[in-house]
Amino acid sequence: MAKKNHFPPRDEMLALASDGELTVKVTPNAGENSIAVPREAGPASILLVHVTATPEDGKANAAVLKLLSKALGFPKTSLNIVRGANSRTKVIAIPD
Repeated sequence: MAKKNHFPPRDEMLALASDGELTVKVTPNAGENSIAVPREAGPASILLVHVTATPEDGKANAAVLKLLSKALGFPKTSLNIVRGANSRTKVIAIPD
């Protein structure tokens, strides 16, 4: 059976974006792929992303981009990591 993905509403996730960029905090090696909006969303809120991929050879980064593209309805090629490729906190450029 395929793993089920858990996503908050698209509008809630995009509300956290600022100037075409979305800040995410990644947890690799998670039990399942999921995205969560923090309880106290504000202008500097960070989207919480859990992926099952390991942080080796860019596998977790690729999994984050794939998961976000599916959740937000954007092509995977339209998303890219602007800052934090080697950090748990990443800034992702999203199309307008």
